[in-house]
Amino acid sequence: GGSASAGKRAEVRVFRPAKPGENVRLAGEDIKAGQEVLPAGTVLQPACIGLLASLNQRWVTVHRRPRVAILATGNEVIDLGPELLPGQIRNSNNYTLAALVKQCGGEPILLGVVRDDPDEIRLRLRSARGVDLILTSGGVSIGDYDLVKYVLQAEGRVELWQVRIKPGKPMVFGWVGGVPMLGLPGNPVAAYVAFLQFGRPAILKMLGYQDWTLPTVRARLLAPCENRGQRRHFVRVRLERQGEEYVARPVGEQGSGILSSVAQANGLAVIPEQWNEAPTGAIVDVQLLDAVWIP
Repeated sequence: GGSASAGKRAEVRVFRPAKPGENVRLAGEDIKAGQEVLPAGTVLQPACIGLLASLNQRWVTVHRRPRVAILATGNEVIDLGPELLPGQIRNSNNYTLAALVKQCGGEPILLGVVRDDPDEIRLRLRSARGVDLILTSGGVSIGDYDLVKYVLQAEGRVELWQVRIKPGKPMVFGWVGGVPMLGLPGNPVAAYVAFLQFGRPAILKMLGYQDWTLPTVRARLLAPCENRGQRRHFVRVRLERQGEEYVARPVGEQGSGILSSVAQANGLAVIPEQWNEAPTGAIVDVQLLDAVWIP
């Protein structure tokens, strides 16, 4: 503190000794001249934005968000609005996939629902040119009305059809007009799981990420899980921490059309294709659904 009166010199009282360099910010203590601050491939988190601002960097080069077209197929698939008639189902896939694409950093472009007609499917796919990735749901199984694979063969080329996973086996990948296209199954959970295993990595690669895997932990199963058909089975589970370990309990029905059990789950337990069953107490990988967007 200090005080002064007219005609007198001011006094400053020092209550403790000052240390050399105290309350002094040295040049270069945060960032040195010539230092690399943010290497290529860095995800720009809030602190990174502040760091760039402190360096007066108003513009930086980044990867453009991939534009992802999303199309549902099927005579029985009805978009939001009208009442459902017998034999019809609601178009939930487009909206689930759009939300997943956003979480991964992409820009979803909804193309609606197209009937089971080769010409209609062909026209709708052509309208999607200019995007970076096309996602369809339905029309890829074995059947008279599963036409997406047929149109893909006619309009472009098919790279693969069917993968050894459950749910999600009837999946097709190929190219239309130079644009990669992922044909997902029509069943909602199968489309969801197949997107996480194949669509998400594609979007992250387009964004420049080096690691495309889902965050995964090892967990102990609290109930047995069947695995028929020699496929890698992704089981919907609730994951919890118990002491020093994670435990996982299957939730809801595991059918490929039961979307409510995905909403209840926070993880996918991965049962290897060579296992016929994962018994209670088995230690398995669990993919974290709450961290889908984090690479």
